[in-house]
Amino acid sequence: QVQVVESGGGLVEAGGSLRLSCTASGLTLTFDAYTVGWFRQAPGKVLRVAQIDSDNSIQYGDSVKGRFTISKDNAKNKIYLQMVSLKPEDTDVYYCAACSSRETLGYWGRGTQVTVSS
Repeated sequence: QVQVVESGGGLVEAGGSLRLSCTASGLTLTFDAYTVGWFRQAPGKVLRVAQIDSDNSIQYGDSVKGRFTISKDNAKNKIYLQMVSLKPEDTDVYYCAACSSRETLGYWGRGTQVTVSS
């Protein structure tokens, strides 16, 4: 059974920092075979915050470029999101996900709440 679990969210003042972590377990493929990333949800759509593709290319959402850094540890099946210079508009639930073109399903965590006060 695949489990994806996020941690590290919390309440922080504007300008502050947080580090989110995500651990995936029970995956069928090796961790480096997956595209992994952090996402937010809006009505009817999924918003990409940051992702690392299986070829190790990295993509960021426009609103977080220069402020957020995604990384992963393949040996530990972990994904990280270092968030600095946080803004109130960053407030949201952040979801971790992993998917592979070699599998039918993608895997999502339940999310971790990030709240940035002004």
